[in-house]
Amino acid sequence: EVEYVKQEAKVVYLLECLNKTSPPVLVFASKKSDVDDIHEYLLLKGVEAVAIHGDKDQEERERSVSAFREGRKDVLVATDIASKGLDFPNIVHVINYDMPEDIENYVHRIGRTGRSGKTGTATTFINKSCDESVLLDLKHLLAEAKQKIPSFLAALEPENEELLNVGDERGCAYCGGLGHRITDCPKLEAKQIKETGNIGRKDYLAPGAADW
Repeated sequence: EVEYVKQEAKVVYLLECLNKTSPPVLVFASKKSDVDDIHEYLLLKGVEAVAIHGDKDQEERERSVSAFREGRKDVLVATDIASKGLDFPNIVHVINYDMPEDIENYVHRIGRTGRSGKTGTATTFINKSCDESVLLDLKHLLAEAKQKIPSFLAALEPENEELLNVGDERGCAYCGGLGHRITDCPKLEAKQIKETGNIGRKDYLAPGAADW
């Protein structure tokens, strides 16, 4: 689901979204300050939540990840550090508090739910503060996946639409190559396979995670 949510209403609407499904739920936010604000708000509302980002020391992050993985906490709020090597096989719901700056991170985020043949839900908040080029990529991704495109996304058209098309083909939003779309991009697929293969060799945090 892609929802248009005003900036000032996002944290309240987030709580409503958490009630849509049972835990465990992953909440992604791009800014560390947003992660902290969301975490504090959820705790005030009685939600069993933990948070991780690059400014927290490794011991605290490992403790939070363990509590979430073991089911002692229902919600993990994280920057994209959590999509760069942490594996949670039973995620029921992924909530994107914001739209990431590139479509690749979006694909990584929503790929955390519905694994191993299980059903999962992904909810993404967007508003006028989002970069239009990323929203166009999102629109194309939804179209390729044959998912419903919200009216506010359907209305978006790139100024250089004619430059993106060659005959009946449109370039891939990830690598720019012709003849395929982002959902079939071999470069993106290879990158995802490589990262997934590395999960078993990683501890709780990906190399360089503290830089996020």
